[in-house]
Amino acid sequence: MEPVYKRVLIKISGEALSGGKGTGFDFDFVSRVCAAVKAGTELGVQIGIVIGGGNFWRGVKDGAGKVERVSADRMGMLATAMNCLAVADVLRKQGCGARIMTAVDIQGVGERFDRDRSLEYLRQGSVVLFACGTGSPFFSTDTAAVLRAAEIGADAILLAKNIDGVYSADPRKDPSAVKFDSISYAEVLARQLAVMDSTATSLAMDNQIPVTVFALAEPENIGRVLRGEKIGTVVS
Repeated sequence: MEPVYKRVLIKISGEALSGGKGTGFDFDFVSRVCAAVKAGTELGVQIGIVIGGGNFWRGVKDGAGKVERVSADRMGMLATAMNCLAVADVLRKQGCGARIMTAVDIQGVGERFDRDRSLEYLRQGSVVLFACGTGSPFFSTDTAAVLRAAEIGADAILLAKNIDGVYSADPRKDPSAVKFDSISYAEVLARQLAVMDSTATSLAMDNQIPVTVFALAEPENIGRVLRGEKIGTVVS
């Protein structure tokens, strides 16, 4: 089946890379994710990736009131860089080109983000991993994902999470929660649903970038979304 997208931005939870351990990496799981991403490039889809840093550091939440917000957010940026380094190496070992572009200067980790160069790498078939969020504190990696998606002209954002879609409430706490097949950005904001933070949701809405929310527990879901199968929840 042919892909329905030409270019996408995949947002991956850092915690998901730990494979349930909560911290660090489960490289068997990371390898499955990378294999699914590589298969996507073999379909002809250009793929950018933003990875959270929650498997190492969850910003001010982990600061325990001792670390100031700006410092906590910069520590989170470094966590995303570590994740990008690991995922890029696994992709390369699988024979897939991978480039890291950083929102702040970190010599030896990746190139400083440049829109034109990132588009060139994507057209060459390399996966481009965008590290360090937006480069500024007070912005989440969700916002960074939408920002990079807008900058590279992505057709869609694939939001790979630990949950299989958008629900009316947290299904882990409310057994009566209902899963949506589709929902508008405006309703997500009005209901204050935990899809992305409000800044990221508003940015996606303003730039009319559809977001598909699906479970990363089965990495093969990436390919299913790229081929247009109806899984998860579409926010548009």
